[in-house]
Amino acid sequence: RALFAEFAAELTDPEQRRLYEEEVAALERERGVEVRFVHPTPGFVLRTSQEGSRRCYINVCSNPLMGEPRARAERGGQRWELPYSLAPGREELRPAGRRRLLYDVVFHPAALRLAARSARFRRLLRDTALEAVESQCGVRLDRNNAAVLRGVSYKGIPQAPVIRSPLPGGAPKPPDDGESPLPPF
Repeated sequence: RALFAEFAAELTDPEQRRLYEEEVAALERERGVEVRFVHPTPGFVLRTSQEGSRRCYINVCSNPLMGEPRARAERGGQRWELPYSLAPGREELRPAGRRRLLYDVVFHPAALRLAARSARFRRLLRDTALEAVESQCGVRLDRNNAAVLRGVSYKGIPQAPVIRSPLPGGAPKPPDDGESPLPPF
């Protein structure tokens, strides 16, 4: 128990998390990939059901690493471009022992500011988050009964997904001395 308690304390320590993220970024850089951790800032929570039976929650969050929302004028209105990041869905245990499904959809902070000022933009953000989960995770959500939870900004324990992008020049070539027991990448 003592070892497990020590391990749990180490996982929640911000200094250990920072060190872990630095080590992962360094390892990925050696492979020719830039890694950025997206730490979600709570926004609001949508409650809905998946496949008509399982309750699930969509955390609509923000992070400045996401692209800003942009509007293009079109005939009859505007077309919005809302870049987002979607973390894979996860199950968490509730205190009563029941499981709940959680999804994090992360937008730029400007998108959440616009949603706070405009009910129409909030509906657009809500619909985009629902569509993102349905299309990327291959599930059906109950859009008719999706509701914003009042007074709740985040459900579950925040997790930082990763954005990977190739570095210019790619991965450095390993030395080829002919002695490596591993096959090339």
